[in-house]
Amino acid sequence: MISLQDMTRVRQGVLSLVLFRDVLNDTVGRAWNTLVRLLLLRASSGTNTVANADEIDAILMAYSEWMGALADRGMGWQEHLRDRILSADNRFARQAAMGEDVVPMMMDVARLDLRVLQRVYGVVCEDVADWMRAVVPEVNDLPVWYDDVQVDGTNDPFLKWFEVNDWGDYGVQLASWYHRMGIGEFVRFRAFRYENSQLIGLETPDPIVLEELVGYSWQQNALIKNTAALMAGLPALHVLLYGSRGSGKSSLVKALLSHWSGNGLRLIEVMKSELSGLPTLIEILRGLPNKFIIFVDDLSFEEDDESYKSLKVVLEGTVTARAQNVVVYATSNRRHLVREFYGDRPRPKDADEMHNWDTVQEKLSFSDRFGMTLTFEPANQETYLEIVNHLVRRSDLVISSEDLEFRALQWSQRNNGRSGRTARQFVDFLLGERLA
Repeated sequence: MISLQDMTRVRQGVLSLVLFRDVLNDTVGRAWNTLVRLLLLRASSGTNTVANADEIDAILMAYSEWMGALADRGMGWQEHLRDRILSADNRFARQAAMGEDVVPMMMDVARLDLRVLQRVYGVVCEDVADWMRAVVPEVNDLPVWYDDVQVDGTNDPFLKWFEVNDWGDYGVQLASWYHRMGIGEFVRFRAFRYENSQLIGLETPDPIVLEELVGYSWQQNALIKNTAALMAGLPALHVLLYGSRGSGKSSLVKALLSHWSGNGLRLIEVMKSELSGLPTLIEILRGLPNKFIIFVDDLSFEEDDESYKSLKVVLEGTVTARAQNVVVYATSNRRHLVREFYGDRPRPKDADEMHNWDTVQEKLSFSDRFGMTLTFEPANQETYLEIVNHLVRRSDLVISSEDLEFRALQWSQRNNGRSGRTARQFVDFLLGERLA
């Protein structure tokens, strides 16, 4: 069982944290701090003194808060600490993430902080529960949250150091982690939504992978090569993916995240209504170690909608240099993104605008601001059946090729025509039919 002296040392170390003090400044960490403080107060009063009802209530409530906070996160204590350290956002982490040399004094402070956190990490939930039972004999059964995730079997060298004898010796490796994966929320989340001028992390981004996609090979290869250039720090182009509905444009963009998220790629979905904040978002992302795809789905503009001008600023740039770690991938069913009517075209009898053609050309040429345009034609029968067969193989469905082809074509005639989306809906129907 953990001793009063050891726990006092741990508590004092936590109070002396400098760079990594925010690791314990969240709901879980604050609940842990409150519980330890109450237990130390109780232990210092001596075991011969019977705890009063208020003391017992306070300790039990603090323990309940700690367990509840861990349950809300779905993590054990050690896993939570690993997550907080690896997603830290402090001066040390920021310098490391930006590739700057960490000054020796800051590295020394980081080593001291890491040694303190290692002692905290060593106090598992069961230790605290045993200590509670010893300090407050009136407490009987206690729920214990065990760590299910172990790091000793991982192949990631940046996680193995959690099992070493001295965390202080691994400050350089931790700095490498921040440089590779980023800091703060960009470590915890792979995908975000930009909403009301805030980045909202998405807990469950679409898990689709490139291997699930079939057809449109040259479009896939072109987008993959462009994204590979982004990941390598080379100039990458903004891309417009336009064409028939259900052809897999959005799925292709989202599949890039699964392929490169482990190398620091992050996807940020921006709705058309939020485009006015795009220049501000770019400035937030500029210079961060991560690479970002700003994803604008189903893009088009009405004739009186001027939010396209904010996107135009990002695509063309301003006096400020372009952010080399950010690209815009937009999908649309329209080649000309700004709607134009015949009435917009200048006629000699109209004298409303002297240079009306300039306005028309600005609308028509907006899509040209993208450095690359990938066209997705409607799927023919051969491509549609190829997609169906591919999805069936990945789903482990057993069905004869003749029956599959007949039913797939019948389905496309009755539902939405031939497309990748229709193929996915058909295979999902077969899976549901099998379980019915």
